Amino acid sequence: MQREELVDLNAFAVVAEEKSFTRAAARLGTSQSSLSHTVWRLEARLGVRLLTRTTRNVALTEAGERLLATLRPALESIGAELASLRELREKPAGTIRITTAEHAATTVLWPALERLLSQYPDIRVELSIDSGLRDIVADRFDAGVRLGEALAKDMIAVKISPDIRMVVVGSPAYFARHPAPETPNDLADHNCINLRLLTAGGLYAWELEKDGREVRVRVDGQLVFNNVGMIVRAVRAGLGLGFVMEDHVAADVAAGRLVRVLDDWCTPFSGYHLYYPSRRQPSAAFSLLVDALRYRG
Repeated sequence: MQREELVDLNAFAVVAEEKSFTRAAARLGTSQSSLSHTVWRLEARLGVRLLTRTTRNVALTEAGERLLATLRPALESIGAELASLRELREKPAGTIRITTAEHAATTVLWPALERLLSQYPDIRVELSIDSGLRDIVADRFDAGVRLGEALAKDMIAVKISPDIRMVVVGSPAYFARHPAPETPNDLADHNCINLRLLTAGGLYAWELEKDGREVRVRVDGQLVFNNVGMIVRAVRAGLGLGFVMEDHVAADVAAGRLVRVLDDWCTPFSGYHLYYPSRRQPSAAFSLLVDALRYRG
């Protein structure tokens, strides 16, 4: 069915209900002549007369009565569904799908969701844990979480965490066998543990910065993981150096189980950001979630 046919059918139904072209035109916000032409066009397409017109009133023909009986429940159902959709915008309800890395899910998203969902039982959230950079539009996500503000075109970014620092760490046992690196170039002489990005498929280049100079180091070593937890375990076991978020190893460093190196090259990132299409019309549920996640530090 073409869009024009839906318009014609709705116009006919309103005329039939009002039994007047004048009142129907006022209800539809159009002119009487335009409405009369619309109904005539529908009759011509169907090949039957739907209305009988006199100077004083409008009545349904037998064909018109049959068509109206069919249309009325369908139009009422469509109207009810449209009203329901409008309520979704005003009422905190519905499903929100977010793609995010595991670290952001556990440290930022979960604490906010734990508070929010207990207050609003009609809100549902689906988290897709992924260390890669998913296309939220193509994969039908409502929002995504990334480090920093390197966003695709037509995206809105909302900061949801404080700045985050990555650190280079190794175990005392590892440094008993290897001298600590003093510059990023020294990493070429070390057994470094790589992280494979699931979506992109490549290995993560270690991003280091000092005095405004940024370097991306492609490291090499015996081990590659797609999970940060396994990288930390391997570092603890003395199998190489790892480049991980500071809070993953803070307790190990404090206890002396791990040692940080190249600290002067480890500059904080701009924290996690929730990003979503600028053309999106936020629902009440989504707006609540954004407000609950917004970083105010």
